[in-house]
Amino acid sequence: MRVLFATPTYWPAVAFGGPVWVARELTEGLAARGHRVDVVTTSLRSIGEPPAERVRTHTRTQAGVHVHELATPLRYRWMGITPSLPLVLRSLPRPDVVHVFGYRDAVTTLTAAWAHACSIPYVFEPLDMYVRRYRNVPLKRAFDRMVGEKVARGAALVLAVSELERAELIAAGLAPARVVVRPNGFPAPHTERGSALRARLGLGPEAPLVLNVGRISFKKGLDLLLEAVAGILDVHLAIVGPDDGDGTFARLEALRARPELAGRVHLLPPFDDRQPRELYGEADVFVLPSRNESFGMVAAEAAAAGTPVVLTDRCGVAALLGERAAVIVPPEVEPLREAIVRVLADPGLRKRLGAGGREVAREVSWASVVAEQEQLYRRALG
Repeated sequence: MRVLFATPTYWPAVAFGGPVWVARELTEGLAARGHRVDVVTTSLRSIGEPPAERVRTHTRTQAGVHVHELATPLRYRWMGITPSLPLVLRSLPRPDVVHVFGYRDAVTTLTAAWAHACSIPYVFEPLDMYVRRYRNVPLKRAFDRMVGEKVARGAALVLAVSELERAELIAAGLAPARVVVRPNGFPAPHTERGSALRARLGLGPEAPLVLNVGRISFKKGLDLLLEAVAGILDVHLAIVGPDDGDGTFARLEALRARPELAGRVHLLPPFDDRQPRELYGEADVFVLPSRNESFGMVAAEAAAAGTPVVLTDRCGVAALLGERAAVIVPPEVEPLREAIVRVLADPGLRKRLGAGGREVAREVSWASVVAEQEQLYRRALG
């Protein structure tokens, strides 16, 4: 098949979080299975930096994937304006199917419109953005009414990464028959145990360490996590990830200045451009306290590392991890605190959860997910 993959950001723009890793795994996996894969994307690298290229469009081939990084003279947060997109789309070999990976941005919206005009079937993966939440809701509502809803209505299939997201999409008005679940894959199980994080924090191996990795934003529930850790003596909390720019970072700074948290909460930028495989192994427990999360790739990464996981029932990945690999609680302070204390106090539970996480990682591999995605493309073509 010839697959066109449209996404607002692509590797190496890892500052934009899990979707960048997912896009890379899907596209490179499809290329490895013999498909022609073209990616159209912006030249954005992070929220706080200017685009890498404002004037020229660059094409590179990476692991068999043809990446067309469009000139991006203007941007707003993770949304880039790419005037050369229509020209690039016309210059590419006509795809059999289009994958619209994202929502409410210029690249995916215009690519979906182009595919519809050319009678090319496309699948739409909204990345937990279809339901309007938290920020700029009136503006989102106006965009959806004028433009966005047409993207969903025109799709041959709408992809959800969990049953949780599928239920939300159906509740938002999408036809159940067209909304299908294709989970994200887990990294291969591994046993890396680094020391960089504890060394940076000045902690010995005996100090209890709670870890969170990912963008610092309101939806991630990190304020709940700080409140939970405030009631647990001698426990350190490391939050590793970029600031999403929605004011949450400042709120966390104010919270960690409280006497009961002084010196125990560490807000750190990403260590490098790789997935933090070794960081997970340094933690006694990984916590994902999200208020909503269609999947939760960082929890999957922690599970693959054999690190015990605590996460909320508003994370789609909870259905895959279940009780054999995680302690699942509502997004509230007291349940989070109780779960963390329970895991830290029980070596047997930590061992069981770690082994369970690796089992799930073996079952939900990227190879199996890419094969499933291939069949969904064939279904869209059918």
